Amino acid sequence: MITTSATSKSLVTLNNIKKVFFTDDVETHALNEINLSINKGEYLSITGPSGCGKSTLLSLLGLLDTSTAGTYQLAGHEASDLSRDERAKIRNKEIGFIFQAFNLISDLSVAENVELPLTYRSDITKSQRAEMVKDALEKVDMQHRANHFPSQLSGGQQQRVAVARAIAGNPSIILADEPTGNLDSKNAQVVMSLLDRLHDQGATICMVTHDPRSAARAGRTIEVFDGKIVSDQLTEKSQAVVL
Repeated sequence: MITTSATSKSLVTLNNIKKVFFTDDVETHALNEINLSINKGEYLSITGPSGCGKSTLLSLLGLLDTSTAGTYQLAGHEASDLSRDERAKIRNKEIGFIFQAFNLISDLSVAENVELPLTYRSDITKSQRAEMVKDALEKVDMQHRANHFPSQLSGGQQQRVAVARAIAGNPSIILADEPTGNLDSKNAQVVMSLLDRLHDQGATICMVTHDPRSAARAGRTIEVFDGKIVSDQLTEKSQAVVL
C-alpha cells in the first residue's frame, strides 16, 4: 500500500540506503549508507568518477530500482516497500526523467512523445493532456515542431523535446542523467540554460553529470565515491544568490 508521511519536510529523504548487486556468488556494493535530503525548489548535481554509484543512486531516486536496505520518502510517500505497480504510479506522477540518449520514440511525433507519459494517468482528461503538451513545448521553444518526428530534429532539439516530456506532467522533481552527454558545446549550453530557467520558475532538479561546468550551475553539488557521499557543498552560484 502507498502510505503518506506527514512529518517529512523534504521532498526527497534517503536514510541509510544500501544497494548490493548479487551475481554468481559475488556481491557488489554499489551504494553504502547513503543519507540525502532534497528540498522543494533545490537544484542539485551529483558528480563522481565512472562506476562510483551515481547512476545507481539516480535509479533509486527515480523508482526504477529498489534499495537493498534503508528507507526512501518521495513527496510524502514511503517508497521503500512499494509494489511494482505502485512505484510506476508514483513515478509517472511525481518524477520527470531526462536521459542522455533522449529516448524519444521514432514513429511518434514530437507532441505524441511529450503526451505519452500523460496517457497513463487516469486523473488527466484528453483535453487537459493537449493543453499540458502545448504548455510544455512552449516552455522549451519547440511548439513549432509539434508535428515533426525525432528524425527530423537535431540532437539539441530532441533533448529539448525530452525536457518537455519530463515537465509536461508537472512532476515534483526532475531527474537528469548526463543531459548534455550526447550534445556539442553549443547545444549543451542551450539545454543547460533551459534547466536554469526551469529552476528559476520553481522546478526541483537533480542532475548526474561528469561536466564540472554543468555541476557548477546547480546550487548544491554532492560527490559520490565508491558508493558513498564524500562531499555535499553549496556551489558559488548558490552562495552568490544568498549574498
